[in-house]
Amino acid sequence: MAEAPLLAIRTLPSWLLGRAAARGRALVSAALAEEGMRTWHHAVLSAAHDLAPVAQADLGRSAGLDPKDVVGILNDLQSAGLVTRTPDPTDRRKNAVSLTRDGTRLLARCEKLARAANDDLLSPLSEAERAQFIRLLSRISGTDD
Repeated sequence: MAEAPLLAIRTLPSWLLGRAAARGRALVSAALAEEGMRTWHHAVLSAAHDLAPVAQADLGRSAGLDPKDVVGILNDLQSAGLVTRTPDPTDRRKNAVSLTRDGTRLLARCEKLARAANDDLLSPLSEAERAQFIRLLSRISGTDD
């Protein structure tokens, strides 16, 4: 007798994590679109907020982006008046990135939307399960400090 389609693969944690991640990305992307934002633009805004003023290259590394992609994203964000790039005070050969007031306000709205999307993603779980899930994901991903 043949196995049901995907029966074996559906028990692999890597497959399940991938499916959950894809659903989470879709929910967050749809939420951010309400503000005209894309996921990587939000990530760069968030990193700039947390690290500012930050060298453009360091910002890209912290967000896990290719340097070419960072340039394009920062061009978009700067054109929209959301970030500034000024000579880095510690090394004038580098650009330091900071959020503008508009960037800070947009980031706050995007954070609310992203959190609501993640609440939707985790809605089948109780509060205790959510906390445990986050702890376990942090351990698996190597981000638990």
